[in-house]
Amino acid sequence: MRAMTAPMKAAQEQELLHRWTATLLAARAGREGPDPLPYGRNLLSRWTEPQRRYHTAEHLLAVLDRIDELSEKGGEGGELELVRLAAWFHDAVYRPDRSENEERSAVLAEKALHEAGLTTHQVAEVARLVRLTATHDAAPGDLNGETLCDADLAILASDPDTYRGYTAAVREEYAFVPEAAFREGRAAILRHLLALPRLFRTPYGAAVWEEKARENLEEELRRLTEA
Repeated sequence: MRAMTAPMKAAQEQELLHRWTATLLAARAGREGPDPLPYGRNLLSRWTEPQRRYHTAEHLLAVLDRIDELSEKGGEGGELELVRLAAWFHDAVYRPDRSENEERSAVLAEKALHEAGLTTHQVAEVARLVRLTATHDAAPGDLNGETLCDADLAILASDPDTYRGYTAAVREEYAFVPEAAFREGRAAILRHLLALPRLFRTPYGAAVWEEKARENLEEELRRLTEA
């Protein structure tokens, strides 16, 4: 999976802006507020920054699609419009050489969504969800958190070619890290993921994505340790 070409394809940009506008207006539920489009365009400008190779607008679109898939086939419930808004913000601030991306993205969400007309509860919930993507450790029964985290991790269950593209794009984002150090760090992440009792918390994610994701992780770990 590669980053979108710059400038972003017009059809993809329009699709994302349409989905952003529909989501924000649905969350506002008829309350007055500013035009959603400037907020959406600002977010898309962030998602198309040059340092991104995997955490691109294509990733944002994929997460939104997986949220829809979980909603349509999994029936997880929750406050789906807030989950979708959290997807928009979850990597809005992204620098691969920094560790506070999720916190900075959450702060951006708090500021923007307050201005955009959401309630105090809604703003707080979106920010909580954004911060949750730092660990993907949603508590049992946290339907919003389970849905967002599973959608964000769904790339792990992709077909082999797409998965290899994902790993190559991640490596490009961390091009400043020496090869040996990257392999060691990446292998540690994979071992941690494989040791978890479940990668996916929603019933649908566990049933449909879990087995394939573990196969991909095990194969990547094998390549890393044999090289």
